[in-house]
Amino acid sequence: MTRDISPDTDQRQQRQSLDALFAPRSIAVVGASASPSKLGFSMVHSLASFAGALYPINPRERSIDGHTAYPRVGDVPAKIDLAILTVSAAATPGALEECAAAGVSAAIICSGGFGETGDQGQSLQDRVQGLLRATGIRLLGPNTSGYINPNQGIWASFVPGVSDLRPGSIAIVAQSGGVNHALAFLAHNDGEGIRLGVGLGNAIDVDFADILNYLATDEQTRVIALHIEGLADGRVLTEAIERISPHKPVVALKVGKADVNDFAHSHTGALTGNWALTRAALRQAGAVVVEDTIELIDAARALASTRLFPTANPGIGVVTSQAGPGLLITDLLRSSGFTVPELSTATREQLSILLPPLTLQANPVDTGRPDESLGKVLATVGADPAIAAIIAYALHEPGTLNPIEAIKAARQHPDAVSGASTPIIFTTGGPQAELLPILHNLKALNIATYTSPERGARAMCALVADARNQARRSVPTDKTPDIPQSSRKTLGPEPLDENAAKALLAEVGIRTPLRRACSTRQEALVALAEVQQATGRSVVVKVLDASITHKSDVGGVFLDINTPAALEQAMDTIDRLVVEHRPHYLVEEMLPAGLELIIGGTRDATFGPTILLGLGGIIAEALGDVALRLAPLTPADAAEMLDELAGHKLLAGFRGQPPVNRSALIRMLLTISQLMLKHPEIVELDINPLRNTSTGLYALDALIILHS
Repeated sequence: MTRDISPDTDQRQQRQSLDALFAPRSIAVVGASASPSKLGFSMVHSLASFAGALYPINPRERSIDGHTAYPRVGDVPAKIDLAILTVSAAATPGALEECAAAGVSAAIICSGGFGETGDQGQSLQDRVQGLLRATGIRLLGPNTSGYINPNQGIWASFVPGVSDLRPGSIAIVAQSGGVNHALAFLAHNDGEGIRLGVGLGNAIDVDFADILNYLATDEQTRVIALHIEGLADGRVLTEAIERISPHKPVVALKVGKADVNDFAHSHTGALTGNWALTRAALRQAGAVVVEDTIELIDAARALASTRLFPTANPGIGVVTSQAGPGLLITDLLRSSGFTVPELSTATREQLSILLPPLTLQANPVDTGRPDESLGKVLATVGADPAIAAIIAYALHEPGTLNPIEAIKAARQHPDAVSGASTPIIFTTGGPQAELLPILHNLKALNIATYTSPERGARAMCALVADARNQARRSVPTDKTPDIPQSSRKTLGPEPLDENAAKALLAEVGIRTPLRRACSTRQEALVALAEVQQATGRSVVVKVLDASITHKSDVGGVFLDINTPAALEQAMDTIDRLVVEHRPHYLVEEMLPAGLELIIGGTRDATFGPTILLGLGGIIAEALGDVALRLAPLTPADAAEMLDELAGHKLLAGFRGQPPVNRSALIRMLLTISQLMLKHPEIVELDINPLRNTSTGLYALDALIILHS
């Protein structure tokens, strides 16, 4: 259930500053028109049900859609909270100046033609931003279709049909006005209402974080759904989600899967796309991340009806009256990494009394055919200690099952420990006309209902993901292991070559192979003998030059060198690579083969310091099997990164390979996180490969790029 928080002073001020925008007592439509084909008419018409004062602004009309029109905003004989500007982009700065002079508190700019169109539009947008800074007006847009607030009878949108959208408890904040309305109509068609639906447009003032903070203490909002295309400052959004998600669930859809950041040139950068990083950051902050608009609304509907207790691994009970849909649900849940546990012996004994012989009674539970016993079956499964929530499926069969009565019967038998009934998602199928009354009545019981097994299962996944997020975020962070700290206050100004990078890693406890940095060929020959004598192994010889960031790509790495002649031949090649200055060589012990990982850190333009873990070597770029998080990491964040890898089973040891020391790898991730935070001059840090051996993890290669 939604738990609201008491507003502090900042939140009260934030709410007051946006009340004029989203809960105005008076609205002026600047550019209102008497022509039904004009946007200015559509906006006035959409506001027909507005209970406050509505003032069309048009110098040539005396009345528009039954409302007295005024030539200018300053001519209105009353205080105006909100001005909706439907004029052209070129006319917008002047219209906004008039609004400011008239004491308007908030504005919406509907027209496009601003920063999204190029330099000329950006110039107009810059003028608008200057006016906002000078006047304190709060602005939605530009380039937005507005917003809807059905709970207060405000449909500040020019999109036809918006006034049919019913009030509800789901808030939608979409980057696109078109998507805002698409989501609102999706919810409407599923029988759900909207608390607030906002299209941000260019968001030069009011943005995601502003609206999240505004809704944080709103008792009518039970869940917030976000549609995200791009972000200027991702940290502001994730910090808002961190504050709000413990009290109100947040569901997020990030679009742009094919997008890759411009800086993606090195190993870590190439693996850290904007889409993947944004999704990881949202999930880390506590949001439930979904794949498409239908899943976004389905998840929001489920979380508006109920919220599971924060649990690391909630067990899901599946109760079905038809085996096939039940198997679809179970398969989707398990393949998504969620737990469908076996029921206890006591539960199964009770089910054997309620159900006919030969029915499946282990979980999933197949009742064979829906009948009046379904309520008792749901209550029995819900009372099992391993079950935190139930998803039920029953085709609509009139005369055989009344799902409303079944749900009521299940709630008559609450859990003995919590005293509450187990949360239920109900899924059904049948003719739409016959299902609509059922959906309506179950909604009145606060039961989210879906008309396909997959949609119901994904909605259950959202409930469980939210419970996991909140459980992870509730873990105390004061148990972070001691992380060695570098004594260096700053790095540079000279760029770091591999030897210097590894020296820094060694200071913070990350092991590297035995090595010697050599400035002459004679020093390299001595180093060969010393390393071989100390380790009993062959050596690797590399070009040592901070300007050569990918040595293998230019032929600057030589493996399995064990004689002076082989070393001389390798140095001949290195000498030809470095022509502008005297070459240097790195002579390093060659470790035995083992599982290779990559750990990286980047300074993302949107999110700041970001940490990456993946399978390393050439696999890193071939498969892109990586996990991403924002710094600072908690131990829980780091542990999740290990388990998130598609190849995570390799970490436990595979076909005789030594297992990776999880604690050591987690500590290493935390160390890199601290390095990125302590040294803002680090643009990028790569350990690739990080090789696992029988004696532990070693950084075989290290790259640290500093601000120039």
